[in-house]
Amino acid sequence: MAGLTSRVVEWQRSGMVEVVGGHRIFVRERDGDPALPPVLLLHGYPSSSYDWRGAFERIDGHRLLTFDFLGFGLSEKPRDVLYSLRIQADIAEALVQRYAGDPVVMVSHDMGSSVATELLARDIEGKLSFALRSALLFNASLVREQASLLITQKVLLSRFGPVLARLTSEWSFRRSFASIFSAQHPLGAEEAADQWSLLAHDDGHRMLDKLIHYNRERVTPPTSLRWHNALRAWPGRLELAWAELDPICTEAVLQAILNLRPDTPLTRIPGIGHYPQLEDPTQTYRIIQRHATEN
Repeated sequence: MAGLTSRVVEWQRSGMVEVVGGHRIFVRERDGDPALPPVLLLHGYPSSSYDWRGAFERIDGHRLLTFDFLGFGLSEKPRDVLYSLRIQADIAEALVQRYAGDPVVMVSHDMGSSVATELLARDIEGKLSFALRSALLFNASLVREQASLLITQKVLLSRFGPVLARLTSEWSFRRSFASIFSAQHPLGAEEAADQWSLLAHDDGHRMLDKLIHYNRERVTPPTSLRWHNALRAWPGRLELAWAELDPICTEAVLQAILNLRPDTPLTRIPGIGHYPQLEDPTQTYRIIQRHATEN
């Protein structure tokens, strides 16, 4: 099996591995102006913090922190873990302690936005160990019942999931991953190679059925209701940024979120598929910079 691409190796060298909760977690951070709020970036499934690499060139001033969730990218990939949103939120909480109480701007995408709802729920309950200044959520199946899952995702969530995970190849991954990009901004060969090398690192592609477990959580009460309530009731500044050509997190998902939280500030991103930070990084990071610098 091919190893990491040269671009991913460079990314790996720019970060570090920290032990969190007994597991090795890949972390990438950047210092910045202590007068500005730090920005926490949470990635999606089945990718990694590599999705947010453009932040380190395009977001000015702010301290930045991103990491690979347990089981993803360059982090440890244990086979005997239940990959719940709670365990990923625990890791986020532990890593944010480095900011010593400074209120954090949380930016999230896809599965990362589901982790974000767990952190919002903890904040409502008075159990969150850090201060949240604001939250900016990109496309995610936050009301999963309305999402249009890919066929591969449906199979991974079925009893045939372990079989499909074992059969996953670079070809099948590229085909599926490319299907969620827009025709105007298709998945490029280098990006596909990078993403596969991160997924296949330590045989992570053989665990896709385990890593997608959070999709079951999102439709199983009482946790699903708790996360819906977090969207509805969190008292802080929450915004949405929505790529309009996303084939999974469609307009139906967006409207379901807005039904939970009417009048939520919304930035629509026309002509873009599921990964706005990869398809149009200039526009995506302009949205993030604006959100992070507003009061």
